[in-house]
Amino acid sequence: MRAAFAGLGFVVLSVAGCTPGADPIAPATDPEGPVVPPKAYALALPTLFPTAPAQPADNPLTEPGVALGRQLFYETALSGNSTISCASCHQQARAFTDGLARSQGVSQARTPRSSMSLANLLWEPRLTWDGAATTLENQARIPIENPVEMHQSLAAGVARLQRVAAYPPLFRAAFGSSTVTEANVLKALAQFERTLISSNSPFDRYRRGDRTALSSFELQGFILFTTHPNGTLRGGNCGDCHSGELQTNHTFSNNGLDANPADLGLGLQTGRPTDNGKFRVPSLRNTALTAPYMHDGRFATLEQVVDHYNEHVALNSPNIDPLLLNTTNDPRQQSFTLDLTATEKAQIVAFMRTLTDLPFINDPRFARP
Repeated sequence: MRAAFAGLGFVVLSVAGCTPGADPIAPATDPEGPVVPPKAYALALPTLFPTAPAQPADNPLTEPGVALGRQLFYETALSGNSTISCASCHQQARAFTDGLARSQGVSQARTPRSSMSLANLLWEPRLTWDGAATTLENQARIPIENPVEMHQSLAAGVARLQRVAAYPPLFRAAFGSSTVTEANVLKALAQFERTLISSNSPFDRYRRGDRTALSSFELQGFILFTTHPNGTLRGGNCGDCHSGELQTNHTFSNNGLDANPADLGLGLQTGRPTDNGKFRVPSLRNTALTAPYMHDGRFATLEQVVDHYNEHVALNSPNIDPLLLNTTNDPRQQSFTLDLTATEKAQIVAFMRTLTDLPFINDPRFARP
């Protein structure tokens, strides 16, 4: 079902007629009583966003499934010493990041990389900085079982949840069985994360027709942000990778951070030398809230990020993205040089700050239950 969601730039998607979960529906003679099919969750989709990709047939969004996923997202029992949850590294006020250069796990040890924002994951074909997961269902297992992160087997976490009186009824309502399973823990988390949609920043309001949403200074930053400079047109070359309504092209790129990358990124997953030093292009939505920046959090501010692309790209980095080499604001140069002015850099940063979605980070639907 799709229907206009009046005035807010949404359409509503609901999926009905299907009971999620791998567990079979209990018969009417179930001692706990008949199973009530879960009500479909009406997901509001921004009208200007791309069409939502098909979701797993065995895990449609349902109201009890999303509610259970939200509970699990904030559940510390999924960590080995019950001190952290998914929300520890993905805090709503920071657009579901944690403000650290490298995230901190149960033993206070630092992970090798920074925490990624969780906004608009419905449209992401691959997840994590190096693309280790291709679905939200298989992504959640990675931090739970990683010894530096939550440090507990999912099987052990399931056994702990089964002993908490509140959880069996929640799993029964969502998946038709009071038995807590690994598959259904992952499915519930994935359902909740698919609802984390950010689409009401000043930039979004401008795109929907409110020409007062951006100042002239911010609008000039938007023009620079989206322009590929060629010696005649001046631009910041940002939109080649951070493109469209989602502010990402969903690819992996080497953006010239190091001549000899210590972290191989995508290459760790594929084993191909041509993928070494490539990382997932993150969405820049809410980027003013997600510092520090890059996979290792090396830049503390957006100004430092712009300085990197303007002045410090390691042009000899293996597998560097050709889009960084095929650009210039100086007609005398035939190769890479942005040569942005101080004002132009400030305008680009000002535009990126308009991607901050305050309703998203204050939405009670995503807060700790």
